[in-house]
Amino acid sequence: MNRTVTRAGQPLPEGEDYDVTVIGAGVVGTAIARELARHRVRTALVEASDDIGNGTSKANTAILHTGFDAVPGSLEARLVREGQRRLSAYAAGAGIPVERVGALLVAWDQEQLDALPGLLAKAGSNGYHAARLLDASRLAELEPHLGPGALGALEIPDESVICPWTTPLAFATQAVLAGIHLHLDCRVTAIEPSTGPGPGTHLLTTTRGPLRTRALINAAGLHADEIDRLLGHDAFTVTPRRGQLIVYDKLARDLVRHILLPVPTAAGKGVLVAPTVFGNVLLGPTAEELDDKAATESTEDGIALLREKGRRILPRLIEEEVTAVYAGLRAATGHEDYRIKGYPELRYVAVGGIRSTGLTASMAIAAHVTGLLARTGLDLGAPAELPPVTMPPLGEAAERPYLDAGLIAADPAYGTVVCHCERVTQGEIRDALDSVLPPRSVEGLARRTRAGNGRCQGFYCGARLRALTGGTRT
Repeated sequence: MNRTVTRAGQPLPEGEDYDVTVIGAGVVGTAIARELARHRVRTALVEASDDIGNGTSKANTAILHTGFDAVPGSLEARLVREGQRRLSAYAAGAGIPVERVGALLVAWDQEQLDALPGLLAKAGSNGYHAARLLDASRLAELEPHLGPGALGALEIPDESVICPWTTPLAFATQAVLAGIHLHLDCRVTAIEPSTGPGPGTHLLTTTRGPLRTRALINAAGLHADEIDRLLGHDAFTVTPRRGQLIVYDKLARDLVRHILLPVPTAAGKGVLVAPTVFGNVLLGPTAEELDDKAATESTEDGIALLREKGRRILPRLIEEEVTAVYAGLRAATGHEDYRIKGYPELRYVAVGGIRSTGLTASMAIAAHVTGLLARTGLDLGAPAELPPVTMPPLGEAAERPYLDAGLIAADPAYGTVVCHCERVTQGEIRDALDSVLPPRSVEGLARRTRAGNGRCQGFYCGARLRALTGGTRT
């Protein structure tokens, strides 16, 4: 195990004081940790669960947004626009799967059709000028399997799909290689803020012992409001918004060429159909306001609603085989913008209300938060280069190991298939288990390799995967 990664059963290092501690190892928290790793500050990243990206980050629609429909002038609009550029470039270098498939906002009635010019103007206000209006005939050429009755669309050519699991893994791996201390299974239960004039030290009580830090960044996602209250603030309340999704088999992939979006409403972007970098097709999400921050189960009503919506958008999709269903919770706050605020007197930055665009904006959020942190008086020093990372090729568009004859000749483990549905090899599983951030569960292994995520959902390979990880699918 890497000396800078600790888990349950290991007490936190005694006498270890940090300059900065980031709470929450989702895609935003890991991006912030990676950004801090470029600076000469001793940094800890603490996460309540046993893996990074284990909350909202693992269960989203995996879209790399252009920000065309954000509220013009908002912080979210700026950070999504900047984040899209940063993450696109980073993904290309780190091997994170991205496919530029484009998006179509489809109008199904006259009211929606009349709204499209306004959305085109909004895109222009957000600095996105590649959007264009399409009539019904052109829309039918681009998407021949679309349901009947579509009147037109707004085309957004630069919307992309991305791997939501590899992204935080890349951020965290690079941060740990650069010296960040990652503490997993480490839930923060109390905070004694620094008091008095001048720089002080926050004392965090965690499930693995005390932790002292000069500065604190709250990127706790669904629990960011709870951490904020431990610091004496009440700036926002997180209301979990559940999004249920259906994953269709790879045989359905030829039915759709773009991300098919509805005309958005105040409740969100609505139910979409989208290809994935893994070769599947997504249908979803729902948007259900809940009180329970652990309610990630799928429901009969939710799946029925998705099938009803999907039948209108892409009728043939509903007849295809379903590979999986899942649900994720978004950190809605009732505000239209991100809730990011620095408190210089406490050397504290709250990062709340990061919704579905958080994946896209993550690297820009990290740069913004680091700037706020610098204004608290903490000397970050000049940024330095980070050790490069190259992530395993999980996307269908890449050459997977089982297809690489040269790789197999050098190491036959890459020709020994363990998960036949997703064609994951023994070599890939070995690499994941030997990586800087090895999985501790079958679910964690699936996010690193795709093993168990296919048609049989681990029926064939599940027992072997559990034996390899020493855990169960969670």
